[in-house]
Amino acid sequence: MKRPALTAAYAALLIALTAWVSMARAGEGHDHGDAPAAPNANGPQRQPDGSVFLPKPAQRQLGVRTVVSAAAELPRTVELGGRVLMDPNAGGRVQALHPGRIEPGPRGLPHPGQAVRRGEVLAHVLPSAAPIERSNQAAQLAELRAARALADKRVARLQALADTVPRKEIEAAESEAASLAARIAAVGGGLALREALTAPVAGVIASAHVVAGQVVDARELVFEIVDPTRLRIEALAFDAALAANIGSATMAVGERRVPLVFVGAARSLREQALPLAFRAEGAALEALAVGQPVRVFVQTRDTVQGIAVPVAALMKNAANQTIVWVKTAPERFEPRAVTTEALDGVHAAVTSGLKPGDRVATQGATLINQVR
Repeated sequence: MKRPALTAAYAALLIALTAWVSMARAGEGHDHGDAPAAPNANGPQRQPDGSVFLPKPAQRQLGVRTVVSAAAELPRTVELGGRVLMDPNAGGRVQALHPGRIEPGPRGLPHPGQAVRRGEVLAHVLPSAAPIERSNQAAQLAELRAARALADKRVARLQALADTVPRKEIEAAESEAASLAARIAAVGGGLALREALTAPVAGVIASAHVVAGQVVDARELVFEIVDPTRLRIEALAFDAALAANIGSATMAVGERRVPLVFVGAARSLREQALPLAFRAEGAALEALAVGQPVRVFVQTRDTVQGIAVPVAALMKNAANQTIVWVKTAPERFEPRAVTTEALDGVHAAVTSGLKPGDRVATQGATLINQVR
């Protein structure tokens, strides 16, 4: 009889403990369930209409900056793909004239990025010759030295008999001795001559293709030298008529705009496109390398009505449309779908979607676009 009573007592105690825990977990008005915390109404948030509420403190923290848009007649621009080339008047190549072995110059072999002066010896090429050729030159040199020794003795005898020997014979003997001496110097110099590879222009080593002791062939490229502040830009235009309608051109290097000077257009197509040559100068070019692909913006003589905005102000929405954020109130930004055209690589021309006087977010637009 005691066991059933004890079991009933345990069951009653368990029910009481369960009820006490449920009451102690949360009181009335103090529920701590898994419901998410209520959003802060004073923080940045996306509104139901798609606009963004951004308080002034958040604008300062995000570095938001705006500009007032203004309509203007902008040049119609065509974006072309191009690449950086060496300026033929400010760069050069160093090649070996004869096959041989590379030997370092006075300052050792130059490395890429090293500044060199015009006429500076960069390396030497010790010409390579077959053993039979070198032995023939050595034999010829020995014969010339023997002939010169005889010529010098004959000159000495004639000079000793100067009173009885005609002067013309003495001069002929002296001329023959001098000729033999010059031939000996030429042949002897050819045996030990090293070809000096000198820098054709002043600039920076763009590429080096040899190491000490390497054997090179004739006309093999050894070094390339460029002036980093003077480069050529070659762009390919698939519309051949564009060459006759170029007003100006620019190239974007990071956030800087580099003006280009149109040099000329080729008269033959390459890959079904017409090569256009531009000249670029300035310190901003030091960030470029020969062969690097770039974007060239060619402003034609035609114009289009639009509003110039920085490229950094252009964003994409969920529908993959190009938008800009317009400040409509001190703490409110609205997205505007716009139509754009290329302008100069740093700015773009908005042809529709904006009105003159709209304040467009140019800095911090990426952060505004991420507010949810």
